[in-house]
Amino acid sequence: MGHRTAASQSTAPEAAQHTGQARRSTAAAGSRTHGSGHAERVFLVQTAFAELGGHAHGPGEIAEFTGLDDSVVYRILQSGIYQRIFERVDRGLYRLRTSAAQLAFTALDHRLDGAQTVLSDLREATGNGLVFLYMVAPFSGAQRQCVDMAVGDSDLAELGMTPRDVLSVTRSLRTGASGRTILAYLPEVLQQRVLAEPVPDQAGPGVYRDNAALLASLAEVRDLGHALGYEECMAGWNSCAAPIMWDGAIMGAVLLLKQKTVMPKAPDDVIEATKEAAAVLSRHGAARPGTDA
Repeated sequence: MGHRTAASQSTAPEAAQHTGQARRSTAAAGSRTHGSGHAERVFLVQTAFAELGGHAHGPGEIAEFTGLDDSVVYRILQSGIYQRIFERVDRGLYRLRTSAAQLAFTALDHRLDGAQTVLSDLREATGNGLVFLYMVAPFSGAQRQCVDMAVGDSDLAELGMTPRDVLSVTRSLRTGASGRTILAYLPEVLQQRVLAEPVPDQAGPGVYRDNAALLASLAEVRDLGHALGYEECMAGWNSCAAPIMWDGAIMGAVLLLKQKTVMPKAPDDVIEATKEAAAVLSRHGAARPGTDA
């Protein structure tokens, strides 16, 4: 389809591999340059678990990723067990405790206050488009979840949408403008997990089925700051999405959806309105300075 960016089948995996190697080199270089303090080393170890993904990792793997000595990593892991940061799941293997997730939920508290107003304003600014708020699913970093919407008096069933369309098909990050928007900013390890997934059977005719083309579209999303979808989730519906970023991390996306007959191509004012709504929600979640002097 005309909206897709052409990409070589062979170069995309190589580019992903080089990106991963560069990220590991950067992490290691950063640890040697800036990781002299104990706090910095602890943060590097925590970050390694998040970047590497997977079930559990050993001190040697963490040391290689961070550039720290094996003995330093081992001491941090042992101390973290007592501090309830890490847990040992097998001989020589560790993972982050669920207390890390509890901290994340605490950080999310109240950050979506006023989201409905933002979504309703976007609906009005775009001539009554259907607006959805997707966030990274809390129990899987490689899926999304619809948490709010502004559709006015529209009956989604009459528009040809079912709960499966909203909740099931659109859960995949490789499907739809909002899915690709979130996917574009996720760590490589999570991107690779999504690329290994099959395309949902109920996806629309415009879905990206080729992984090389999908990867190229993610680079375009990062360059432009938004994604355009053409019948990706459902036949007859086009979309525009923009990322919600909190403290430099992707948290979700705002999605504007219109029928293809009404919006064969998203005009500039729709794109800008969608990006502004996402920017407002990003500012809601941004770190705020303390009130103490």
